[in-house]
Amino acid sequence: MRHLLFALLAATLAACSPGAGGASPSATNAVHPESGLEVIPLTVTSASGTHRFKVEVARSAMEQAKGLMFRTKLGPDEGMIFPMNPPRGASFWMKITVISLDLIFVAPDGRIANIAANAVPYDLKPLLSVGQVKAVLEIPGGRATELGIAPGDKVAW
Repeated sequence: MRHLLFALLAATLAACSPGAGGASPSATNAVHPESGLEVIPLTVTSASGTHRFKVEVARSAMEQAKGLMFRTKLGPDEGMIFPMNPPRGASFWMKITVISLDLIFVAPDGRIANIAANAVPYDLKPLLSVGQVKAVLEIPGGRATELGIAPGDKVAW
């Protein structure tokens, strides 16, 4: 239990430190006030149109491990992107995540491979990518369906 608490404390401190993420934000991108992560524009192009989001970038292993844990709100056009270089199979869970999320798995070609919609807060069930992915995008639960976002749609950031 002490190891888990230490890991969570270290993740919190790292996420709040200046320059967290390994790369400093560019002058045109913002820094999220709660996480300290760079916020960048992201678009999803679907049959229903182009949908624009402002997403926090979780680059480091520690930032990705924390993700949106403990977050109590997320705006309708906000989210978090977890880049994966090199692409690989991804598995996420909602163990300490308070809000419902849609997990959008982005294939190496930039298209959506699959979506784990309305992920249940605190659930330990693994949410898996279909094949290798170059990123996972988390947005508010139900938002993908609301906007008509589906597998095959193009994600760019």
